Amino acid sequence: MIDVKKVAGVARLNLTKAETKKFSKEVKDILKMFSELDKVNVSGVEPSFHVIKTFNVVREDRVEKSLTNKEALANTEHKEKGFFKGPKSV
Repeated sequence: MIDVKKVAGVARLNLTKAETKKFSKEVKDILKMFSELDKVNVSGVEPSFHVIKTFNVVREDRVEKSLTNKEALANTEHKEKGFFKGPKSV
């Protein structure tokens, strides 16, 4: 139960005793499942980040012509000294 209280405190959650008890049981069950996985013989199995083969589906990176500073700022009223001007933040 202490782990659930600690995590809830870090997350700034005010859990009731019933919620703490419920989540403690769920965390215990999850950890039990991980201990079951620890028993599986994985010798000879190469580590993998993905269970299925992944590939790059986006376009190839290439250098292309980009907007000039003047073109980028052409449609805004909010500019100053060659930059977009936003609201002051403190």
